[in-house]
Amino acid sequence: MIYRELTRKTPYQPKPRSGRPRVTDIRSDRRIQRMASNKLNENLAENKILCPEQFGFRKSLTTTHQLLRVVEYITSGFEKGECTGAVFLDVQKAFDRVWIQGLIHKLIRYKTPPHLLQLLKSYLEVRKFAVKIANSISEAKIMRAGIPQGGKTSPVLYSLYVNDIPKTHKTLLGMYADDTAILAKNKNHKYTAAALNQHLAKLDDWFLKWKIDLNLHKTEAVYFAKGRRKH
Repeated sequence: MIYRELTRKTPYQPKPRSGRPRVTDIRSDRRIQRMASNKLNENLAENKILCPEQFGFRKSLTTTHQLLRVVEYITSGFEKGECTGAVFLDVQKAFDRVWIQGLIHKLIRYKTPPHLLQLLKSYLEVRKFAVKIANSISEAKIMRAGIPQGGKTSPVLYSLYVNDIPKTHKTLLGMYADDTAILAKNKNHKYTAAALNQHLAKLDDWFLKWKIDLNLHKTEAVYFAKGRRKH
């Protein structure tokens, strides 16, 4: 082996780099994910695309703001002698169940810039999975549902996926990421129940269309009344 002695007359010369460009992958490069997330958020904000009822992963909005909105709705009803009914919906495995082609359809529908759309498609598509049992492993299959857990772009992509959730003028809709609540108020509890049921019927059709499942064991209905109930 020959060692080269470095002196002032023979300065260090680094090896020349390959002329090929470095290939990066958004699925493994968190810097690109962060850039894509920022660009997508900018596009959504500039075009006012996200529904105002969604407080999750929004600048200057927190769970506290959404909670205050719900509390004000209930207390304002009390001041008018109204009682409030609420249904708190729990989406089952929210990020894992996102229908990828449905999400891409919505990215196109909301006019995502072409270069950003292609980048996000590369992030979502051609992801594969395999099942390993003991020393045996199955053939890799393409994933048809799910957005990466912990990905920088995943929260805003989920918000976009559920952005067209049905609303009604008789109910209040509140959302924080995958947590959703609908509320209705009236002096007669029968009208309150009717308003909630009408909204739930619309939601049921929408959940079915976009392949969203509810965890019925964690979904709760609550009735808020001041003092003794009169009806």
